Amino acid sequence: MKRRPITPSLDSDRAERSLCEALLSLRTVEEMRAFLDDLCTPAEREAMRDRWCVVPHLIAGEPYREIHEDTAVSVTTIGRVARCLDQGAGGYRLAAKRLKLDRPARTSDAAARTSA
Repeated sequence: MKRRPITPSLDSDRAERSLCEALLSLRTVEEMRAFLDDLCTPAEREAMRDRWCVVPHLIAGEPYREIHEDTAVSVTTIGRVARCLDQGAGGYRLAAKRLKLDRPARTSDAAARTSA
C-alpha cells in the first residue's frame, strides 16, 4: 500500500469517487468479476471474499470459533469484520440488508443444524 496519496488530498478524493462510480457502473456479476480480476490481486480478492463471507454469520450472532470452523477464515479477520459491523461506516450492514443477509437463521434451520 502506498504511504502517500498520488497527489494532494483533493485528487485522491476524486480518484476514490471515480473508482466508486466505476463499480456502480457495472451491471452484472460477470462484469463485476471481470473488473475485480483486473483491479485486484488474487490475494486481495481472497481477503475480500473472506471478510464478506463472515458477515451473515456475525449478523446471526454466531460465535467466532464456530464461524472459523464453518469458513476457515481466521479469528483475527472475523474480529476485524465484527468491529466494522459495530463501529464502521455501515457498508457491510447496508449490503447485507439489501441482499437480505441480515435476517437471523430461521428456527427450522437452527433446529435442523442441532439435530444433525
